[in-house]
Amino acid sequence: MRTIILLLLVAGLFSNGVKAQVDPHFSQYYVYPSWLNPALTGAFDGDYRVSGIYRTQWGNISSPFATAGLAAEFTTEKNSNFGISVLNQRAGDGGYNYTTAYGSFAYTGVRFGALETHRVVMGIQLGIIRRGINPSKLTFGDQWNPITGYNPGNATLESFSRTSATSIDAGAGILYYDAAPGKKANLYGGFSVSHLTRPDDKFTETGNARIPMRYTFHAGVRLTLSDMFSLTPNALYLYQGKAQEKMVGAYGQLKAGPATDIMLGANYRFDDAISPYVGFMHNNLMLGVSYDVNTSDLGKMVNGTNSFEITLSFIGRKSARTPEVEFVCPRL
Repeated sequence: MRTIILLLLVAGLFSNGVKAQVDPHFSQYYVYPSWLNPALTGAFDGDYRVSGIYRTQWGNISSPFATAGLAAEFTTEKNSNFGISVLNQRAGDGGYNYTTAYGSFAYTGVRFGALETHRVVMGIQLGIIRRGINPSKLTFGDQWNPITGYNPGNATLESFSRTSATSIDAGAGILYYDAAPGKKANLYGGFSVSHLTRPDDKFTETGNARIPMRYTFHAGVRLTLSDMFSLTPNALYLYQGKAQEKMVGAYGQLKAGPATDIMLGANYRFDDAISPYVGFMHNNLMLGVSYDVNTSDLGKMVNGTNSFEITLSFIGRKSARTPEVEFVCPRL
């Protein structure tokens, strides 16, 4: 039964009318900015940042979903930031793989206000999507015998016109943030569109279906409650095809030492999961861990399919930190 459920999930990605969300998703979504919004490229205080993210879900199934991503970002003094990222998701008994590779660019020169502390960033990304399956790992109805059961040695009449497909993909986004230092509340928010090229879904029979565009809205406010503690409520809304994802949450950041911060928080993904989060930052290194406690009906059907996520980031900083832009890099 578990294998059947997983195969149905994967098969949904290959259906003629692609109407559901097909992209991976994350609980610590700000750690992997190329997935969330290319305008977030370089939104940190430093010369470069390298970030890694790993997520595993549906762990009670024999071949669960596992998603790993690696990103590198670089800032310049010429109102331009650059980034590269690679992501791979594997899932299912059919050896399904979803791989993306992007280059991103963000223009940071739009500033206004008396001290130019209100800032607008525009970003674009371009890359490829590759999806594939391994038919040798699939089982088919004509390999079953009503008396002896499944026999992998039985030949199948099922055939595939292709087992992988690669498409060009593009996305764009915009970000606003208030970088005024010393304020009690600093707002930020952004909007992005992924799959602007509507890549072909060549796994379908005709090969003319398209991956739907994904629209993402994200926002939050950093509340400075004292010199030692800040609170950052945030929200995410994502829409793709006929699927949508709504998430709200908050995290608190406590200065535990001159170069050490501790972060605690949680997200709630509507009709899906609650995701507690803990993070630790020391000097240029940040480690974050979250655990999704599934609350959906599907989670109950497969006896609890909680998800685990871990992130690690390293920032090559300038000699002097600039706290007026630090808040723009949320941890959740």
